[in-house]
This record gives sequence, C-alpha cells and structure tokens, in this order.
Amino acid sequence: MEQGFSDLHPNPGWGGMTTIEPTDMVGKHCILELYECDTGLLDDEAFLRTTITTAAKRAGATLLNLITHRFEPQGVTGLALLAESHISIHTWPESGYAAVDVFTCGDHTMPEQACEVLRQELKAGRHALNSFLRETPAAIATSEREPLSCD
Repeated sequence: MEQGFSDLHPNPGWGGMTTIEPTDMVGKHCILELYECDTGLLDDEAFLRTTITTAAKRAGATLLNLITHRFEPQGVTGLALLAESHISIHTWPESGYAAVDVFTCGDHTMPEQACEVLRQELKAGRHALNSFLRETPAAIATSEREPLSCD
C-alpha cells in the first residue's frame, strides 16, 4: 500500500494522531522505496550528493558529513551523517529502484520533507513510504545514564 507524504504522522498534536509527549520521542524514521526512477539520475554520484544535501536542508537537519560511492558497472550508495542522525540511499539503476532511509532525532526536523525531495528529484513513478516514531523506553527516559568505561 502506498502512503502519501501528507499521510505521515510524526508531528505531535496533528489531528487524528495518537498524542505523544515530545519528551517521549527520540525521533522520526522514514523508510522510502522509490520505483520507476530516472535510471541516469540513479547512477549519477554528483547529482545524488547534491540531492541528499538538499534533502537534509529541507528536513531542517544539520549535515555533518556526506560519503558516497559509485559502483561499477552501476549504482550508488550514499550516507549523510546528520547531527540529528542520518540519511542513506542505495540505488539500482538497472531496476529504476532506490532504497532510502531517513532517521532524524528530535521534534524540530521533518524527515518526510527529505523523502519528498528525493522522490521528486529522482522522478519516481511510484513509491512506498513507511514512517514511525522512535520512542524513548521509559527505563532510559527516567534513569540517569553514564558512559561505559573504556578500561
């Protein structure tokens, strides 16, 4: 079942959604499947770098680093390290397909906007989007944590 970008849930307070206190939410996670994409764009590493950068900006995220790799004879993998988490993409130009993962922590970012940029820029004929809130387990949210010792 395809889900439209306007059907995404994760802004607390939107009507028709379960109310989640912002302090209970670690972040939002979107898994995006893009089908029938422009095969040339799926194989264009420079284009994908620009598109991922634009997607991160549109999501309101802070891009810390971006690494990409073009495979022979085709395909690109990209990983954007965000202050808020990450965006990853893996492309299969021979199939017109891209697998995208967008995870952003906090309630100030909009990963669904990053997904929309990627969908539009790769000219996807169809897509499937699954999104969900990543919630803080109560045991973590209510306890004080210390880093593990490196001894």
